[in-house]
Amino acid sequence: MPRTNGGIIGKRNVTSFGKCTQTVKTSTGNLTTQPGTRIVKSLVVAGGGGGGSRAGGGGGAGGLQSQEVPVLGNIAYTATVGGGGAGGTVPGANLGTQGSTSSFAGITTLSSAGGGGGGACDANSATAGSGGSGGGAGAGPGAARTKGCGTDGQGNDGGNMPGSPGGVKFGGGGGGASAAGGAGGNCGPGVGGAGLDVSPDYGTGSGVCGVFAGGGGATAGYNNPGVTGASGGAGGGGKGANGGDNEGGSSPNSVAGTTNTGGGGGGAGTSSSNFVGTFAGKAGGSGVVIVKELNKASGVWNLKSQLRARQQGTWPDGSKVLGVDLDYLIVGGGAGGGGAPRSGGGGAGGYRATGYGPSPLRGSAVSGLTTGTYTITVGGGGAGGVCAAGASGGTSSIAFPTTITSAGGGGGGAGTNPGIGQAGGSGGGAGTGSGNVQPGGAGNTPPVSPSQGNPGGSNIFSGPYSGGGGGGATAAGGNASSSPGTSAVGGAGAPNTILGPNSSYAGGGSGGVSGPARPSPGGAGGGGDFGCAGAANTGGGGSGTEGTTGSNGGSGIVVVRGPSAVTFTGSPCCAFTASTNPGGDKIAKFTASGTLTISK
Repeated sequence: MPRTNGGIIGKRNVTSFGKCTQTVKTSTGNLTTQPGTRIVKSLVVAGGGGGGSRAGGGGGAGGLQSQEVPVLGNIAYTATVGGGGAGGTVPGANLGTQGSTSSFAGITTLSSAGGGGGGACDANSATAGSGGSGGGAGAGPGAARTKGCGTDGQGNDGGNMPGSPGGVKFGGGGGGASAAGGAGGNCGPGVGGAGLDVSPDYGTGSGVCGVFAGGGGATAGYNNPGVTGASGGAGGGGKGANGGDNEGGSSPNSVAGTTNTGGGGGGAGTSSSNFVGTFAGKAGGSGVVIVKELNKASGVWNLKSQLRARQQGTWPDGSKVLGVDLDYLIVGGGAGGGGAPRSGGGGAGGYRATGYGPSPLRGSAVSGLTTGTYTITVGGGGAGGVCAAGASGGTSSIAFPTTITSAGGGGGGAGTNPGIGQAGGSGGGAGTGSGNVQPGGAGNTPPVSPSQGNPGGSNIFSGPYSGGGGGGATAAGGNASSSPGTSAVGGAGAPNTILGPNSSYAGGGSGGVSGPARPSPGGAGGGGDFGCAGAANTGGGGSGTEGTTGSNGGSGIVVVRGPSAVTFTGSPCCAFTASTNPGGDKIAKFTASGTLTISK
């Protein structure tokens, strides 16, 4: 009988062509797999436990598991997302409630247990709740109070509170996915156990920068006025209440677990050593389910099936064609203003955009992209000059297959010789250092179409002796005024609604003067008013000066916007913000350099 696999002898393996499509479920519902998917990697985080009431321990984190699960293609599978447990109730001292189970039901089901509730001060709440991770023991005098236990493979134990004849003041922290909760005792409240960083598998767009299931912190609330409550574990654990704070007042200070992290809730405080206060614990954070449809084709395969995958364009090469256009806003860093009296204002960073700015400045949307990761560079603002020209701003760019770049602004000319305004995205205003009237620095340098900026303004070298304004995205910098002591205006920037609100970017900085100043404004779009720096993440130029040092330019910004079919994630977290426009468009904003990952 002829072989049907091209003559290869060996185990026939199942291949998966999921294109690494990732779905994040923040509430219970179905997700439908790609037609070629046969294996997924699923992160299942249960709801965190609530913190204990009155002198409470921290709630345990929800159980966390990350495993491969077999599936079939083009099938709807149910993801169940567990809610966070309620905090311990009042009146009285009561355990926090256990969080609810989360699961992903593929061909096999992956299920994680809810976090255990934190303990409290009374005998009937002496043992904290067990769960995915265990709750921390409550505080109180006399006999020891017992931690809750975690579940093997899902989490860790909460922190104990040992007994002491002198009376123990502090409870234990809730357990986390990667560490046990800190123990209580006379030395301080137990911190929440740390959560687990799963960003290498699932990225940083969910949880707390990719970290989930931190335990809740214990209160410092038994006979300890002024002592700070313990912090929650990294990954959404809530902070415990401060010692002696009356949470019935207007400023509660214990914290709930973060939504969709499975973090445990913080333990509640008391207002006195006699437990007069009756304060409820804080709730645990809800869980989450993330499903990543894998590309997997290792081992020995049926050659006909692999040929078919190649012909259909589903072979796992790590990318696929987006099939949609993306818009962008790229603004370079603004330049610093020149130093010494009568200096020029800094030029704005280059402005390049599609779709949402003034029509004469709109480039073409980007098409033909594939899924993958792209480098984002956000230019810094240039430093103000010290009796010298201001420094140019940094370049901003997106490294698509054809890199799109906006130049930094040109530095403002100095009030000392030679006083020349520098060229850049927009040019710097001229200073008076040369002893002659001269134009500002050139804009749109290097040249692109549509233009990325305008020239700076000229100086004046008679009577008032003042410098020119820095150029902006839509207008040249103002020329120096013949009115004594009046600074030149910065060139206007460009309005743009890519982020939703109508904001302006890339305004030029105001020029410098000699003697008492009549301040003029910088250009709309972050340009520095007289004596002021350019606004951060606008690319605005810094102003010139009447003193020694010019003002700094503002940093640039990069924004990418696409239809609802695409997903944006980015890193590092401190630089990247993802949002969704009310119409459904996805938006990625970078305020510092990082990487943008585009998926579909």
